[in-house]
Amino acid sequence: MDVNGEHPMIAVPPGQVTLSDRRTRRSWPVELAPYRLGAFPVTQARYERVTGRRPSAARGDGLPVESVSWLDAVRFCDALSVSEGLTPAYRVRTDPAEPDETAAAGIEWDASADGYRLPTEAEWEHACRAGTEGARYGRLDEIAWHRGNSDERLRDVGGKRPNAWGLHDMLGNVWEWCWDVYDAEVYGSYRVLRGGGWFDEPWSCRASVRRRSHPTLRIDDVGFRVARSMVPTAR
Repeated sequence: MDVNGEHPMIAVPPGQVTLSDRRTRRSWPVELAPYRLGAFPVTQARYERVTGRRPSAARGDGLPVESVSWLDAVRFCDALSVSEGLTPAYRVRTDPAEPDETAAAGIEWDASADGYRLPTEAEWEHACRAGTEGARYGRLDEIAWHRGNSDERLRDVGGKRPNAWGLHDMLGNVWEWCWDVYDAEVYGSYRVLRGGGWFDEPWSCRASVRRRSHPTLRIDDVGFRVARSMVPTAR
């Protein structure tokens, strides 16, 4: 991977994944169409190239961008889409006087767009598992940076073994924003985070673990990767 260039997008096959929630003890199956997902979390170099900003607490071109909110990630997706001549996936208000919380609440996803977007929670877990059924797609130390092996610091993307579909850092290094609201009845607009991070105990670095955060908060162990829908082309 060239951290200053384009990151590869992996074609993820269709399938079904069963999501679960520990609080409600509820589980539900989700059928998924094929889509594409970034092989790596978005790096600081790529984020700066697209936005002109480098917000991260740690510094390094190959490190995952962190200290970015869900709203920041959505805006990055649209900016990247425009830079590549694609149709933005989100409708984002751009009034600079508008509070971030109001802007985040007004975002809509155009599912027919061919541009970049955040993966849904189901897409994220399906891609993470890559056809496996256990808690992880491999031995933890071989696939993830976590509290036990990271020296309590962020690491360059791609330094651990990928899963069977070629996706790196799905577990560990940084938590990743997903599109979905976590639990609207209890947590309002809080969005889903997946994957575990560099400061987390091994228990958190599992395919099924869910975390949540407000869409405007910026945290030093939270980043994201991009997805794209496989939109049918007109004949």
